[in-house]
Amino acid sequence: MERDDPAYGGQSEYTPFFLRIYDPVVLGFFTRVVWRCPTSRLVEGYRRHVRPLHLDVGPGTGYFLERAGLPAGSRVTILDPNVHVLDHASRRLQRLDVTAVEADVCKPLPLDGPFDSAALNGVIHCLPGPLSRKAGAVANVAAVLAPTGVLFGASILGTSGRHTWLSRRALYANNRRGIFDNLGDTPEGLGEILEASFERVELETIGSFAIFAATNPRTNSSIVTTR
Repeated sequence: MERDDPAYGGQSEYTPFFLRIYDPVVLGFFTRVVWRCPTSRLVEGYRRHVRPLHLDVGPGTGYFLERAGLPAGSRVTILDPNVHVLDHASRRLQRLDVTAVEADVCKPLPLDGPFDSAALNGVIHCLPGPLSRKAGAVANVAAVLAPTGVLFGASILGTSGRHTWLSRRALYANNRRGIFDNLGDTPEGLGEILEASFERVELETIGSFAIFAATNPRTNSSIVTTR
């Protein structure tokens, strides 16, 4: 991804070194202590919603897919603009049949599908805002899902979220650095962009996180391209 791309900041921190320390630092400390959402709750979302033909957008280290309960040899596609992420997750998930695709979810996806499930876990708060712009990413995923497919995941909310003094400091710091672009992300706004592409949406907040599941993609959902 080029440095002048609006989505560059959200993925630029994922260097080989950062990926090696990501699980204990981000999942072990920040998710549980700063954002106050048990990592086990995010794993539960995977175990509940993942299906045989799965697309994982922004797979991170592969931590959640590894714990999703998929049988060995299950076909999964991981998609990310950062090759370090794809390489790291692919090595970790060798027990699965992994296809790695270097692509930006903010643009139409170079995939045919249809997939039975897809995840946007910890991704939306990193995408270039506002939420109306992020709606394009949701629509792009919906476009490659089966008619009964499910999109699930979680995203850190902006200033309207239930933040502590510590999480609010972390929120502003990550936005200043360009890692997040989510100060205006609200539960209501997240629900609206999901409902624009899916017939049914479930959303709950835990700590600073919004956790969601959206099923049955709308056939009239339009794909928005972010340039």
